[in-house]
Parts: sequence; structure tokens; C-alpha cells
Amino acid sequence: MFMILDRDTSMGVSWQGRAVLLVDLDAFFASVEQLDHPEWRGKPVIVGGRADSRGVVSTASYEARAYGVHSAMPSKTAERLCPDAIWARPRFDRYRELSQEVMSILGDESPLLEQVSIDEAFLDVSPGRYANESPISIASRIQERVSKLGITCSVGVASGKSVAKIASELDKPRGLTVVYPGSEAKFLAPMNVRAMSGIGEKSADRLRTRGILTLGDLADAPLDLLKPIFGINAERVRDKARGIDPSPIVVETGVKSVSNERTFAEDLLTRDEIEAAVDYMGTMVGRRLRHKGLAGHTVTLKLRYADLSRRTAQRSIGYQTDDERVFIPIAKELISQIWHPGDSVRLVGVGISGFEEEGETQLDLFSTVKDETSAGSETEDSAADVPPEQAGHSRDLLNAADRIRDRFGDGALTFGRQLKLKNKSTGTPDKNATE
Repeated sequence: MFMILDRDTSMGVSWQGRAVLLVDLDAFFASVEQLDHPEWRGKPVIVGGRADSRGVVSTASYEARAYGVHSAMPSKTAERLCPDAIWARPRFDRYRELSQEVMSILGDESPLLEQVSIDEAFLDVSPGRYANESPISIASRIQERVSKLGITCSVGVASGKSVAKIASELDKPRGLTVVYPGSEAKFLAPMNVRAMSGIGEKSADRLRTRGILTLGDLADAPLDLLKPIFGINAERVRDKARGIDPSPIVVETGVKSVSNERTFAEDLLTRDEIEAAVDYMGTMVGRRLRHKGLAGHTVTLKLRYADLSRRTAQRSIGYQTDDERVFIPIAKELISQIWHPGDSVRLVGVGISGFEEEGETQLDLFSTVKDETSAGSETEDSAADVPPEQAGHSRDLLNAADRIRDRFGDGALTFGRQLKLKNKSTGTPDKNATE
């Protein structure tokens, strides 16, 4: 049994077994802008980069969505669809501030909290573990508390993460969709295969050629039919289509990575331009590492191309560092592994991970980026064994540069050749910088 509940629905059905909530903040960035600008409420609001360049829509209010505007749409297209929209530049510091307040509300209900993005989180509220009341009551209370912050959320309630995620998207905004244990397969069966995370357009096309259109079709498909598409993950994908998803809530214990990336209004066409972008991104990463007191041993370079394909390369070094004089040259060496003359580069990202003691599992810096198709593989090599800081290099210059940028902004000090990138920026802050 599953149902879409309104806030006055009786909650008399008892819950047996595991209970997972997926809490999704509704049109989050746009909702925050409408909260902070009361005169914008009820009007179409689009948060994103400049419409006269390669800016993209970060979030659109529901009023703007009525015109067909959606996230990741080119700003030029959104402007054409909704010419009277109010445009707002992203303010990620403000969004993170409100996101932290929401996560605090969730943490009051259960310590088993997994934040998957700035506006989404899973929460285990299984009866008898950390919660002594109905998961539906808890979901309703969360919605009420979040609404007092001036924004809204939609919640999916189910026995596993995959179904809870799909349920949360079924009735927006401020929807509450409950899928009771035992009814997962029936709930999923009529849905298109694209409704399940992990099935992209290419996989859906391959399934379609085999007559598999719905999750019900996928649930009934023989593994021999699915293995050419999903490989060793075929059985797990089929189980998820059946509503079977035992994957645990992963409670984060610390920062996994620090990175910065930027999309450019004009493609970068030469290695010199790409290296200039690496200089800029790497400098910001180094500054953030020092502010947080972090040092890592894995350097990652990410490039996205004009066709929106993505390639990443990694290299591990024999020590942990927070010094861009060490990791920027390594990032530049990685360019040759994933870029060839003639390739047009749309986005450049640099990051550092591996804050744990060396020898433990290394983390994929960009694994949380959504809906991106990799056009290459990640590679790892060894690098120098002796860090410059251990060889007596002074940090005075780095610290002085940090103080200047803290006071006057990131653009206060730049590499000379970075100036040629000035007119190529979209003007959109780095949404995908990670921590």
C-alpha cells in the first residue's frame, strides 16, 4: 500500500520494519530568494548565471517551472521561455546557512542522517531504533518545522533509500508520499525506468530495444538480458526495480574533499588557457585547505567538454599537502591524460582529497556530481616523494597571499596569464565546489 498524504491525513496504519525518509527541499535556491525578497513571492524566479553567456539555471521557482524552465537548462533558453522571470545570482553561503538549519532539524529526529546534497538527505527513523513513533508522524513534524524557516520540503517514506527517493519526487511541493513495506514493487511497476537513479538515457535506450520500458518490466527481466547493459550490477539494479534496497544510511564523519570548478562562457581551446584555469582553481583550493586546517594526498583534475562529456584524472603523492605550489604542477601534468589539442573545454575543476592517513581508501573527489556522463577513466600514478614544505620552503608568501584575498577577494591576486580568462567567465559562482 502506498499513498500521497496531505497534512491532515490520519496516520493510524502501523509501520513494521525499516523506515527511511528522503527529505528534499522544494526549489531550494529559488525558495530562499523568495524568502529573502518577499516581493518576489508568487512570481517566477530563476537562480542561475548570466543569460547572455553560457550560464545555466541552478533552480527555478514553481512559478517559473510552469513555463517549462528547469534546472541545468541553458539560461538563454530559460529567458526565452519565461521572459518576465526575476533572475537571481546564486548565493551559496546563504543556501548553506539555511541547509545547515534543516539538517539540524533532521538530526533532532535520528542520528542516522546522510546528507546527499545541499537540499537532500536520507534519515533512518525505523521504529524502535532511535524513534518511538510512526515514521509518518516524524515526516510531518519535519515538514512543519522546516516550514517555520520560511521554506518547504517534500518527503518520501519507504523501507529503503531508492524507493524513498522516488516517492519524494512524486508530489511537489510539500508532498508526503508513503510507500508501506510490502508494496514497493507495486508502487514502482508502472513507472518509466528513468525514474530510478542510476539509469541514464543511454541505458534506458538499450532497455527499450529489449522491450523493457517500465520498472515492472525491469523487475521481471532475466539477468541474462540485463548483464550486457549493467554488467556485474545487473542483479542489484533488478532488485532495486523490485523495491529491494538494503543499502545503509552512510553517516558522514568528516570532510572528504575540497575542490573548485568553473564553467567558462567561451570554450578554452589551448593548453595555455587550460593551465591558466588550473592556476586559478588550484589557488582557491589551496586557500580553502589552509583555512580548514586540511591537507590531502590525492590530486584530481576534471574537464568537461563542449559536448558535455566529462573526464577526470587522479594522481596520489607520497605525503599530504595544502600547498598549491605542490599540487598545481601535478594537476597540470594530468592535462595530457584527458585532453588533446583540438578539444574544446567548457569546465575546469581542481580538487584535493585523501585527508585520511595514507594507505586508507582514497576517495573519488567528484563522485557526488549528478547526471554527468564520463567520457574517460580515472588514472592514478605516483609522484614526488619529498614535499617542498619539508625541504624548508617558506610559507610566509602563501600566508600573506591568503590574508590579501581574505580582505579583498579571490581576484585580488592572480597569475598574469589568468587575465586572459577574465572575459570567458560565465559570472556564475562555483556551485560544485565540494567539502
